[in-house]
Amino acid sequence: MMLLLLACATDPIRPPAVPEVVAVPVEPEVIAVPPEPEPVIPEVAIVDKPLPFSDARKELTQQYLATHWGEQHLSGELEADVTMIPRMIVLHWTAGPTALGTFNTFAPERLPGRPALQRAGALNVSAHFVVDRDGTIWRLLPEDRVARHVIGLNHLAIGIENVGGIDGYPLTDAQVAANIDLVRYLTASWPTITHLIGHMEYQDMEGHPYFQETDPTYRTIKPDPGADFLGRVRAAVADLALEGVPD
Repeated sequence: MMLLLLACATDPIRPPAVPEVVAVPVEPEVIAVPPEPEPVIPEVAIVDKPLPFSDARKELTQQYLATHWGEQHLSGELEADVTMIPRMIVLHWTAGPTALGTFNTFAPERLPGRPALQRAGALNVSAHFVVDRDGTIWRLLPEDRVARHVIGLNHLAIGIENVGGIDGYPLTDAQVAANIDLVRYLTASWPTITHLIGHMEYQDMEGHPYFQETDPTYRTIKPDPGADFLGRVRAAVADLALEGVPD
């Protein structure tokens, strides 16, 4: 008996078996990022009435830009040079009684009369939109087409002309409402737009990078579209946070 006990006492004590642990890779949690919402472009009733824009008019536009903006900004490719990225909206009045009369004034390729403006180039003046006195919006040019409507800013500015601004033809409430709708439409369509100014304010943009005019003597004094009209439009679109002229 003693021998048996001694033999048992000398047997080694084995630790219990430990199960093998196999590492299972854990896939990192993927958090889905919702896509940026598409901008909502408000519906606006616009009547398309395109101005004639032949290659001859494009060449005159290219020449005007070369003279007043600088050849270094141009590629030499006609279509590219008369196409812009809109960054500003400029409100005007026509100083005339009818939208059709404004269209007919803008239609010729070359500027008729107005010798002071002719000295700065043969390209006729024009604008992208005309707003009639009843609020009807006419689109005369694509929004990214360069038009001659504001000194120093034509290479990036969309022009909106409002019929009236002379004795007997004050700008109307319907035009204010149409301009508000059009500004909202344009800023939704072109997120590059940062500024809203009146034509009367364009010289106050001098010193801002947007203002580019090579001829320091080429300036005109403009009263349009009037402080009241511009103020009403600005107040109604204040939520868009568009900049005006520098302080």
